[in-house]
Amino acid sequence: MSLSDNIKDLGHGLSHLFYPRLCEGCSKPLLAEEEVLCLNCNVFNLPRTAYHHIAENETCMRFTGRVSVVRATSFAYFTADGLLQYLLHQLKYNDKKEVGTYLGKQLGYDLQQVNWHKGIDGIVPVPLHPAKEAQRGYNQTQLIAEGMCDVLQLPVINNLLYRTRHTESQTQKTREERINNMAGAFAVKNTTDYQSKHFLLIDDVLTTGATLEACAQALLTIPQTSISIATIGVAN
Repeated sequence: MSLSDNIKDLGHGLSHLFYPRLCEGCSKPLLAEEEVLCLNCNVFNLPRTAYHHIAENETCMRFTGRVSVVRATSFAYFTADGLLQYLLHQLKYNDKKEVGTYLGKQLGYDLQQVNWHKGIDGIVPVPLHPAKEAQRGYNQTQLIAEGMCDVLQLPVINNLLYRTRHTESQTQKTREERINNMAGAFAVKNTTDYQSKHFLLIDDVLTTGATLEACAQALLTIPQTSISIATIGVAN
């Protein structure tokens, strides 16, 4: 190890001494090999679905009869006041970008276990409207996709799907209202380069599925396209 590397390691060590990295779940100091969550919180406080082992799972069934998907899965259950809800709130509203990458990696590890991603050509994150992304400073789903990319070695495709208009918040809307709100809200471009591809469409949380359904319908206008879906959370 070079002198510069030793100095860098010393700097990191001093930084962690005075500004320790803390677990987002329990606030205990993280070990050097831990990110965002300590091992205990990762294993015991994230209620994983194991849907990647189950073809006919709840996430998949929510799209049955609505849009054609090859397969679908969600990483963990999204519950009120649960750890996943807290993490996603930190990601979306408190500038904790590392949470998005971390959750994307965790989902990627689960899919990698069973080669769930076999045959998929690229990851397509649900896009934000440009005004919303400028306000937040980033697209949280893009960060999740980048974490998945690190594990699955699939390209993240950002120049294909886009929002055609700004939509109202889905919060407090009924399922029918959410579907109407999202109708025609997405479109695709550069379609010639993406014909006959299998896309993995991803989002942070699945509720009614209206947003993902609208995205999938836009992607399916590309000839010979097939869609799979994955989300970090699934709400009851």
